[in-house]
Amino acid sequence: MQFLVNVIDDGQAAAVGNTSSATDAEAAAVDAFNERMADAIVFAAGVSAPADAIVVDARGDADDTTPRHATTGPATSADEYVAGFWVMDLPDAETAARVAHQASQACNRKIELRPLL
Repeated sequence: MQFLVNVIDDGQAAAVGNTSSATDAEAAAVDAFNERMADAIVFAAGVSAPADAIVVDARGDADDTTPRHATTGPATSADEYVAGFWVMDLPDAETAARVAHQASQACNRKIELRPLL
């Protein structure tokens, strides 16, 4: 089974003034976690701040290819957002929950775990 393991920023970036909010110790712990989980990690990445987003809504535009319905900024207003993620191939939901726990400890952030369909 594949799982999306989201790292949730709930104020850390704002506290330090940038989206690269990990301390040196947190970055080292995440590196070690990534090494331990290398066989399970399909893909991993950090994500820029919601303010960098562009939201496109082309519903009802049929064959029109001009992005007229695009806005800058986040799709939703929230104090928490996804700051990074892993896609992991894990045997079951119980294992995924244990891995999410370890990820939370490593990055010192909340983790949202979701199975991929």
